[in-house]
Amino acid sequence: MPRRTRALAAIAAAPLALTAALAIAPAASAASDDVLIAEVYGGGGNSGAPLRSDFVELANRSGEDVDLTGWSLAYYSANGTSAQATPLSGTIDAGGRYLVKQADGSNTSAPALPTPDATDDVRMSSSGARVVLHDPDGGEVDLLGWGGASTFEGSPAGSTSSTTSVARRDVCVDTDNNAGDFVVGAPTPQNGTTAPTTCEDGGDPEPDEPETVADIQGAHHLSPLDGQRVNDVDGVVTAVSRTGFWMQSLAPDDDEATSEGLLVYTRTAPDVAVGDRVSVDGAVDEYRPGGSSGWDNLTTTEIVGPQVTVTGTADVPDPVVLGEDRSAPPQTIEAEEVGSVEYAESAFRPERDAIDLYESLEGMHLGVRDATAVGPTNSYGELPVVPGGEVEATRTAWDGVVYGGYDRPNAMRVILDDHLTGSLPDANQGDTLPGLTTGVLDHDFANFKLHVLAEPTISTGPAEREVTTPERAQELSVAAFNVENLAPSNPQEKFDRLAGQVVTNLRSPDVIAVEEVQDASGPTDDGTVDSTATTDRLIAAIEAQGGPTYTAHWVNPADKADGGQPGGNIRNVMLVREGRGLDVVERDGGDPGRAAEVTTTASGRPALTTSPGRIAPDAAAFAGSRKPLVTELRYRGETVFVVAVHLSSKGGDDPLFGRWQQPVRSSEEDRHAQAREVRGFVDDLLAADPEANVVVAGDVNDFEFSETTDILVGSGRTAMTDLPRTLPASERWTYVYDGNSQVLDHILISPALTRPERSAAGPRGGWRPPWQRSSYRYDIVHTNAAFHDQDSDHDPQVVRLTLPRG
Repeated sequence: MPRRTRALAAIAAAPLALTAALAIAPAASAASDDVLIAEVYGGGGNSGAPLRSDFVELANRSGEDVDLTGWSLAYYSANGTSAQATPLSGTIDAGGRYLVKQADGSNTSAPALPTPDATDDVRMSSSGARVVLHDPDGGEVDLLGWGGASTFEGSPAGSTSSTTSVARRDVCVDTDNNAGDFVVGAPTPQNGTTAPTTCEDGGDPEPDEPETVADIQGAHHLSPLDGQRVNDVDGVVTAVSRTGFWMQSLAPDDDEATSEGLLVYTRTAPDVAVGDRVSVDGAVDEYRPGGSSGWDNLTTTEIVGPQVTVTGTADVPDPVVLGEDRSAPPQTIEAEEVGSVEYAESAFRPERDAIDLYESLEGMHLGVRDATAVGPTNSYGELPVVPGGEVEATRTAWDGVVYGGYDRPNAMRVILDDHLTGSLPDANQGDTLPGLTTGVLDHDFANFKLHVLAEPTISTGPAEREVTTPERAQELSVAAFNVENLAPSNPQEKFDRLAGQVVTNLRSPDVIAVEEVQDASGPTDDGTVDSTATTDRLIAAIEAQGGPTYTAHWVNPADKADGGQPGGNIRNVMLVREGRGLDVVERDGGDPGRAAEVTTTASGRPALTTSPGRIAPDAAAFAGSRKPLVTELRYRGETVFVVAVHLSSKGGDDPLFGRWQQPVRSSEEDRHAQAREVRGFVDDLLAADPEANVVVAGDVNDFEFSETTDILVGSGRTAMTDLPRTLPASERWTYVYDGNSQVLDHILISPALTRPERSAAGPRGGWRPPWQRSSYRYDIVHTNAAFHDQDSDHDPQVVRLTLPRG
């Protein structure tokens, strides 16, 4: 996942003066008294565009008609130095508009513009460029730079797309600051027939009374002043980045629902330092990180296009300490079904809803004392933590927080981020951060982030990679392991470390259902589908670690038909250990489009028509997704069917701390359909023999309490046992996401495999009563998810089975 588009990486967080001044591009010599650029659209005729043509719209804010004879409009690319000029003619009425049509795009089915007042064929950028209006003497009347333009007035207006334009907020106002004067939105072209607009005195209004930070933030997720100019906003600088700074009010109001902190976006390095008292003029903007791709993100309230005056120095307010001064409701992100929390009618209740509590602290100087890491530091410089005390949640053995239900989202988590420090220390789940860690609060990638002001120290916690218990002589051990896009192009270290987990931590299971094995060319999209080179290298690494020999069994997918990393052709693979009396029944396998079906032997036992084979490869449920692999095995005279699954990911679901509440889990539909196909196959096996030994293992990509898992379990006498559900709540996790320890990987076993052993010797060779016998032993082996130096992002799991008829 890419980092934030407008990354706020630090120049300094300590109170040191910065030497780099805010870069201001040359502006028009004075705010225009008459004709202004009102709107520019460069996406005309693009795919999905609402209009066929590019355009520039002018507005006359004076009380007199203006003759445009000899005037011209110059277009420059974002960094261009040569212009394409469009001559203008005719008259623009007092208060009127003037529409200049430019080039058409290829989407000729899009609606045409209103009748233009001038026409040319300049092809303009859909994202950012520069337009300059010149009078007959060649003088610059108005200039607009937007998007990535290198020349602009004040600061550039926002970037556009094929569906958006930049339009002046108020055609009666020109402050010579593009960022403040223009807003991005749907294009609304107007021509000379538009009803005139009357501007008082033909000029800019007097500045409004000063607003406070709390006035700007308001008691809501969106500022009540969004899109408006503000003046003389007073505060002290609390943190500085390469593109802006945070300020906090020195005269807070009495309402805890209104934040006292605010981001000032300067685009380039600001000439301020922590501890400077500043007065800021500019436009209020609600910036949504990620733009159109950040659909789930909350917005950040900012002042853009700022004019900043340093008025003195002041002490930075003490941080608000989470868990002490203010505490998030522990298990309630949003209590109601509200749609978007940004809707005006959505109640704002920081005392009830954690998403509102954090919004009420947006941009403020915050801290966490003696925090505990509830997940590892990730590659993006993020570390999820909870305060050192008063945390209401189910905890793991290493003090992580367990995601135990949709109604228990563990809302006290907050993510530390390295935007202002450039790095965070490597931490594992359960490590602690002694003392007070401080920062400023922001929102990005659908999470509230505390941009720390100094890199915290780490005290090592109890996390240590687990080793499972050894198997007994006659047990059959079956494991599941997602190896995260394993390909020959991976470094040898990854193969060696994964092999070490198989040999040491899993104790060399008899069967391993392996997910995310890529083809021999890895993510290179060259038509390769065979994965022999990948599995051979993993098997060799296991042997080099002192482990046994394995054989690999799979069915190559059709090229680019099973999803995953483009070109990687991931698939499920069954590794089977040699020398354990375990045989793979190989029967007419290898065709990616042929479905494995259940048949019966002459003795009436179930068998597969193809082994290894794929379950329902042509089913709509598995279109573009990896297909389950089923293998028929023989162990000590018993037949065992092992199904390796890797269901569709949770991509596309609403995040826990996104703006849509309650979150919609749209990806569930795919997994439900896939689970029904797998369950139907299991039903066929159990219909042929209710005592069949069936194991379903792998990455289900859904929780133990989910409907997906319920479908796999089934009901009645043929119900499977989902083994994660048999563990204590604190042990139910195979994956850590944003600080929530959760189950994504499962092993399910058929009824015959859950019954007590039919005969078993006691510790001294004596008979054991049934209630002291166990037919299976299950373990999630925590070797990856809690650790910053992961070999995979999933923990493996293993079950040891005593076959009932063995």
